[in-house]
Amino acid sequence: MEQYTTLAEYYDRLTGDVGYARWADYVERHFRRPKRPVRSVAELACGTGSLTSILASRGYQMTAVDISADMLSVAAQKCQDQGVLFLCQDMAQFTLLEPVDAVICCLDSVNYVTHPQRLCRAFARVYRHLSPGGLFLFDAKTPLAFEDADGQTYLDEDESLMCVWRADYERRRRICGYGIDLFTLRPDGAWNRESEYHEEFAYTPQELADYLARAGFSNVKQYDNLKMRAPTVDARRIFFAARKE
Repeated sequence: MEQYTTLAEYYDRLTGDVGYARWADYVERHFRRPKRPVRSVAELACGTGSLTSILASRGYQMTAVDISADMLSVAAQKCQDQGVLFLCQDMAQFTLLEPVDAVICCLDSVNYVTHPQRLCRAFARVYRHLSPGGLFLFDAKTPLAFEDADGQTYLDEDESLMCVWRADYERRRRICGYGIDLFTLRPDGAWNRESEYHEEFAYTPQELADYLARAGFSNVKQYDNLKMRAPTVDARRIFFAARKE
Protein backbone atom coordinates (compact mmCIF):
# COMPACT_ATOMS: atom_id res chain seq x y z
CA MET A 1 0.00 0.00 0.00
CA GLU A 2 1.46 3.34 -1.06
CA GLN A 3 2.18 5.87 1.67
CA TYR A 4 1.11 9.51 1.80
CA THR A 5 -1.33 9.41 -1.09
CA THR A 6 -4.81 9.82 0.40
CA LEU A 7 -3.29 11.19 3.60
CA ALA A 8 -1.44 13.99 1.79
CA GLU A 9 -4.59 16.06 1.24
CA TYR A 10 -5.39 16.08 4.96
CA TYR A 11 -1.91 15.93 6.46
CA ASP A 12 -1.76 19.57 7.56
CA ARG A 13 -5.14 19.34 9.29
CA LEU A 14 -3.89 16.34 11.25
CA THR A 15 -0.52 17.82 12.25
CA GLY A 16 -1.53 21.27 13.43
CA ASP A 17 0.18 20.66 16.78
CA VAL A 18 3.65 19.96 15.37
CA GLY A 19 4.92 23.49 15.87
CA TYR A 20 6.96 23.94 12.71
CA ALA A 21 8.15 27.41 13.72
CA ARG A 22 9.79 25.88 16.79
CA TRP A 23 11.46 23.27 14.60
CA ALA A 24 12.70 26.03 12.27
CA ASP A 25 14.09 27.94 15.26
CA TYR A 26 15.96 24.83 16.37
CA VAL A 27 17.36 24.18 12.90
CA GLU A 28 18.59 27.76 12.73
CA ARG A 29 20.36 27.41 16.07
CA HIS A 30 22.48 24.70 14.47
CA PHE A 31 22.98 26.78 11.34
CA ARG A 32 24.40 29.61 13.44
CA ARG A 33 26.84 27.48 15.43
CA PRO A 34 29.69 27.17 12.90
CA LYS A 35 31.56 30.13 11.48
CA ARG A 36 30.60 29.02 7.98
CA PRO A 37 27.27 30.67 7.02
CA VAL A 38 24.34 28.59 5.75
CA ARG A 39 22.54 30.01 2.74
CA SER A 40 21.43 27.00 0.68
CA VAL A 41 19.47 24.14 2.29
CA ALA A 42 18.04 20.87 1.01
CA GLU A 43 15.22 19.31 3.02
CA LEU A 44 14.80 15.56 2.53
CA ALA A 45 11.31 14.10 3.07
CA CYS A 46 9.87 17.62 3.06
CA GLY A 47 6.27 16.39 3.14
CA THR A 48 3.76 19.20 2.62
CA GLY A 49 6.49 21.81 2.85
CA SER A 50 5.59 23.51 6.14
CA LEU A 51 9.17 23.67 7.39
CA THR A 52 10.46 24.40 3.90
CA SER A 53 8.16 27.40 3.61
CA ILE A 54 9.20 28.85 6.98
CA LEU A 55 12.91 28.54 6.19
CA ALA A 56 12.38 30.02 2.73
CA SER A 57 10.58 32.99 4.31
CA ARG A 58 13.64 33.48 6.53
CA GLY A 59 15.89 33.91 3.51
CA TYR A 60 17.30 30.44 2.84
CA GLN A 61 17.57 29.10 -0.69
CA MET A 62 15.51 25.92 -0.37
CA THR A 63 15.46 22.65 -2.31
CA ALA A 64 12.71 20.29 -1.14
CA VAL A 65 12.89 16.55 -1.83
CA ASP A 66 10.16 13.96 -1.23
CA ILE A 67 9.23 10.59 -2.69
CA SER A 68 5.49 11.36 -2.59
CA ALA A 69 4.19 13.35 -5.56
CA ASP A 70 0.96 13.97 -3.64
CA MET A 71 2.80 15.56 -0.71
CA LEU A 72 4.92 17.66 -3.08
CA SER A 73 1.80 18.92 -4.83
CA VAL A 74 0.53 20.34 -1.54
CA ALA A 75 4.00 21.71 -0.75
CA ALA A 76 4.28 23.48 -4.11
CA GLN A 77 1.02 25.33 -3.49
CA LYS A 78 2.13 26.30 0.02
CA CYS A 79 5.49 27.63 -1.18
CA GLN A 80 4.31 29.63 -4.18
CA ASP A 81 6.52 32.60 -5.04
CA GLN A 82 9.21 31.55 -2.52
CA GLY A 83 11.66 30.27 -5.12
CA VAL A 84 11.70 26.71 -3.77
CA LEU A 85 12.93 23.94 -6.06
CA PHE A 86 10.94 20.71 -5.62
CA LEU A 87 12.32 17.29 -6.53
CA CYS A 88 10.27 14.08 -6.45
CA GLN A 89 13.03 11.65 -5.49
CA ASP A 90 13.83 8.80 -3.13
CA MET A 91 16.29 10.03 -0.50
CA ALA A 92 18.47 6.96 -1.12
CA GLN A 93 18.93 8.09 -4.73
CA PHE A 94 18.41 11.85 -4.70
CA THR A 95 20.48 14.17 -6.86
CA LEU A 96 20.82 17.93 -6.41
CA LEU A 97 21.70 20.41 -9.12
CA GLU A 98 24.56 21.84 -7.04
CA PRO A 99 26.09 21.39 -3.57
CA VAL A 100 24.28 22.94 -0.60
CA ASP A 101 25.45 24.35 2.72
CA ALA A 102 23.10 22.14 4.77
CA VAL A 103 20.82 19.13 4.44
CA ILE A 104 18.02 18.56 6.93
CA CYS A 105 15.64 15.64 7.40
CA CYS A 106 13.03 16.09 10.12
CA LEU A 107 10.13 14.42 11.95
CA ASP A 108 11.73 10.94 12.12
CA SER A 109 11.74 10.63 8.33
CA VAL A 110 14.94 8.56 8.45
CA ASN A 111 12.97 5.88 10.34
CA TYR A 112 10.78 5.54 7.26
CA VAL A 113 13.80 4.12 5.43
CA THR A 114 13.25 0.58 6.66
CA HIS A 115 16.31 -1.07 5.07
CA PRO A 116 19.66 -0.16 6.69
CA GLN A 117 21.60 -0.41 3.43
CA ARG A 118 19.26 2.09 1.78
CA LEU A 119 19.76 4.48 4.67
CA CYS A 120 23.53 4.10 4.29
CA ARG A 121 23.15 5.02 0.63
CA ALA A 122 21.05 8.04 1.60
CA PHE A 123 23.73 9.25 4.02
CA ALA A 124 26.36 8.80 1.32
CA ARG A 125 24.25 10.89 -1.07
CA VAL A 126 23.95 13.61 1.56
CA TYR A 127 27.73 13.67 2.02
CA ARG A 128 28.26 13.88 -1.73
CA HIS A 129 25.88 16.84 -2.15
CA LEU A 130 27.14 18.91 0.78
CA SER A 131 29.64 21.69 0.27
CA PRO A 132 32.90 21.34 2.25
CA GLY A 133 32.10 22.18 5.87
CA GLY A 134 28.41 21.57 5.20
CA LEU A 135 25.98 20.39 7.89
CA PHE A 136 23.68 17.36 7.93
CA LEU A 137 20.99 17.66 10.61
CA PHE A 138 18.29 15.06 11.22
CA ASP A 139 16.27 13.47 13.99
CA ALA A 140 15.27 9.86 14.63
CA LYS A 141 12.98 8.04 17.00
CA THR A 142 14.79 5.61 19.29
CA PRO A 143 13.74 1.98 19.87
CA LEU A 144 12.23 3.10 23.19
CA ALA A 145 9.79 5.34 21.31
CA PHE A 146 8.52 2.40 19.27
CA GLU A 147 8.24 0.17 22.31
CA ASP A 148 6.07 2.85 23.90
CA ALA A 149 3.89 2.99 20.78
CA ASP A 150 3.30 -0.77 20.57
CA GLY A 151 -0.40 -1.56 20.83
CA GLN A 152 -1.43 2.08 21.08
CA THR A 153 -4.28 3.69 19.15
CA TYR A 154 -4.24 7.38 18.27
CA LEU A 155 -7.18 9.52 17.17
CA ASP A 156 -7.23 12.89 15.41
CA GLU A 157 -10.51 14.47 14.40
CA ASP A 158 -12.47 17.59 13.56
CA GLU A 159 -16.05 18.11 12.39
CA SER A 160 -15.52 16.55 8.96
CA LEU A 161 -12.39 14.42 9.33
CA MET A 162 -11.30 11.56 11.57
CA CYS A 163 -8.02 9.66 11.45
CA VAL A 164 -7.33 6.53 13.50
CA TRP A 165 -3.74 5.24 13.85
CA ARG A 166 -2.95 1.81 15.29
CA ALA A 167 0.69 1.00 16.08
CA ASP A 168 2.20 -2.47 16.22
CA TYR A 169 5.92 -2.86 16.97
CA GLU A 170 7.59 -6.14 16.00
CA ARG A 171 10.76 -6.31 18.10
CA ARG A 172 12.32 -9.15 16.12
CA ARG A 173 12.00 -7.29 12.81
CA ARG A 174 12.48 -3.89 14.52
CA ILE A 175 9.56 -2.60 12.47
CA CYS A 176 6.73 -0.44 13.79
CA GLY A 177 3.69 -0.67 11.52
CA TYR A 178 0.91 1.90 11.53
CA GLY A 179 -2.52 1.00 10.20
CA ILE A 180 -4.18 4.30 9.30
CA ASP A 181 -7.90 4.67 8.63
CA LEU A 182 -9.07 8.03 7.31
CA PHE A 183 -12.78 8.96 7.48
CA THR A 184 -14.00 12.04 5.57
CA LEU A 185 -17.52 13.49 5.61
CA ARG A 186 -19.27 13.63 2.24
CA PRO A 187 -21.74 16.36 1.24
CA ASP A 188 -24.64 13.86 1.56
CA GLY A 189 -23.78 13.24 5.22
CA ALA A 190 -22.22 9.81 4.69
CA TRP A 191 -18.58 9.06 5.49
CA ASN A 192 -15.84 7.79 3.17
CA ARG A 193 -13.20 5.44 4.58
CA GLU A 194 -9.71 5.08 3.09
CA SER A 195 -6.67 3.32 4.50
CA GLU A 196 -2.89 3.50 4.39
CA TYR A 197 -0.16 1.44 6.01
CA HIS A 198 3.16 2.95 7.13
CA GLU A 199 6.31 1.35 8.55
CA GLU A 200 9.27 2.72 10.48
CA PHE A 201 12.53 1.02 11.44
CA ALA A 202 13.96 1.22 14.96
CA TYR A 203 17.58 2.29 14.48
CA THR A 204 19.80 2.57 17.53
CA PRO A 205 21.77 5.81 18.00
CA GLN A 206 25.02 3.86 17.63
CA GLU A 207 23.92 2.40 14.31
CA LEU A 208 23.08 5.85 12.96
CA ALA A 209 26.43 7.21 14.13
CA ASP A 210 28.17 4.29 12.42
CA TYR A 211 26.30 4.90 9.16
CA LEU A 212 27.34 8.55 9.23
CA ALA A 213 30.97 7.59 9.77
CA ARG A 214 30.74 5.10 6.91
CA ALA A 215 29.44 7.88 4.64
CA GLY A 216 32.47 10.04 5.47
CA PHE A 217 31.23 12.30 8.28
CA SER A 218 33.84 12.72 10.99
CA ASN A 219 32.33 15.31 13.32
CA VAL A 220 29.08 13.80 14.62
CA LYS A 221 27.19 15.08 17.65
CA GLN A 222 23.94 13.92 19.25
CA TYR A 223 21.32 16.10 20.93
CA ASP A 224 18.18 15.61 22.95
CA ASN A 225 14.84 16.41 21.32
CA LEU A 226 14.90 20.07 20.20
CA LYS A 227 17.62 20.75 22.78
CA MET A 228 21.25 21.79 22.52
CA ARG A 229 22.38 19.27 25.14
CA ALA A 230 23.33 15.60 24.92
CA PRO A 231 20.43 13.10 24.90
CA THR A 232 19.44 11.22 28.03
CA VAL A 233 19.61 7.42 28.16
CA ASP A 234 15.82 7.23 27.93
CA ALA A 235 15.45 9.69 25.04
CA ARG A 236 12.63 8.94 22.61
CA ARG A 237 13.88 11.27 19.86
CA ILE A 238 17.50 12.19 19.13
CA PHE A 239 18.96 14.78 16.78
CA PHE A 240 22.20 14.18 14.91
CA ALA A 241 24.41 16.97 13.61
CA ALA A 242 27.17 15.79 11.27
CA ARG A 243 29.62 17.91 9.36
CA LYS A 244 31.50 17.29 6.12
CA GLU A 245 35.02 18.34 7.06
